[in-house]
Amino acid sequence: MAAEVNGKSNQSISHTKHKHVKLGLFGFGCVGQGLYHVLEETPGIKAEIKKICVKNKSKARPLRADLMTFNKEDVLLDKDIDVVVELIDDANAAFEIVKAALKNGKAVVTANKKMLAEHLEEIYQLQIQYGKPVLYEGSVCGAIPIIRNLEEYYDNDLLTGIEGIFNGSTNYILTKVFDENKSYADALAKAQELGFAESDPSLDVKGFDPKFKLVIAIAHTFGVFVKPEDVINIGIDRISDLDLKFARENKYGIKLVARAFKKDGRVFGFVAPQFIEQTHPLFAVRNEYNAVQVESAFAEKQLFIGKGAGSYPTGSAVLSDVSALTYDYQYEYKKLNQPHDLKFSNSLSVDAFVSFEQGTNISIGDFEQFQNGYAANGKQYMVGRVKLEKLQAWSLLDGVGIILAPNATLVPEKEITKEIDALV
Repeated sequence: MAAEVNGKSNQSISHTKHKHVKLGLFGFGCVGQGLYHVLEETPGIKAEIKKICVKNKSKARPLRADLMTFNKEDVLLDKDIDVVVELIDDANAAFEIVKAALKNGKAVVTANKKMLAEHLEEIYQLQIQYGKPVLYEGSVCGAIPIIRNLEEYYDNDLLTGIEGIFNGSTNYILTKVFDENKSYADALAKAQELGFAESDPSLDVKGFDPKFKLVIAIAHTFGVFVKPEDVINIGIDRISDLDLKFARENKYGIKLVARAFKKDGRVFGFVAPQFIEQTHPLFAVRNEYNAVQVESAFAEKQLFIGKGAGSYPTGSAVLSDVSALTYDYQYEYKKLNQPHDLKFSNSLSVDAFVSFEQGTNISIGDFEQFQNGYAANGKQYMVGRVKLEKLQAWSLLDGVGIILAPNATLVPEKEITKEIDALV
């Protein structure tokens, strides 16, 4: 007999059946091994790895020989493989794999944030062209399910902003610097030893990695495709002992913050380090953890926290995408299809602390609003409101450090004009 709810039969309620999928995996590094192990430990997901394509023939791997191949066509042309999982480091090669997989009628799961950021609009079009989905939850903030939430939970909410700690490597480094009084160099070396940072850490510490993630998040938050080269990124590699001393004396933390917000028909977005007060929700986010704060007109601010680096956190996010494909899930890019005329812009001024060697071509007149400054031991320190593009230019100069002020005011260019008019 069918159960009744409020006097009505629930016979009409149906459960979507999930299918069994076979996976072809490209790459078996940190994330690939994490996926392999979490899949082995998750029997409820109807998926199995049929073939793993790798490049290095001499590297020993603890897997059956029949699982491995060195020929990409053994994966791309295998009609039994339903889903291609792309987990390699080379962004250009990864994009070619994604295109070939879609062309051959296979769904794709990837965690390659650089590849996605550089080709996201084209990948969107390829999904329409070939009728197969590309899922990439693992590309943004590891284990935090932020893309799925932006697509599903916040599909019709009026989102006004997204910000947070998008890079676990830099957050680990900054945690060790503040919590254990380690030097920046020692903290970086430890992050590399643990696999949180690459041997060449520039993508992390210069802010490129969180920028790629922000580009992807902007598409799902506001429905705007942005090129990575249009988004300004300032890293933590210029943070000085003077900056650390100032932060400790004022009981601040320092976090590398990625942010984007919507204002007056424009979307603004950038990555930069910022002094953080102890009452700020990001202050307590430590080690390799990431945090994403979403702000909307109705739900106001909501904070998501989870591990953003490491084999298992990212592997679990990739597995979540594989599981979603067993239910034929795909991104609908709902914000993109909602009526809007939003444009990306860097016409923004921010409150920042700027430190530099005496003799550097930076003066009080470069600030929109100068607050204060001092000089000592051959270094100068200036605080004030500066155009974002000027900060970017300064960040490329030797010996210049830039950190946003705590609770930094972000002023779009049109609002600056209004402020000046009000003073006249």
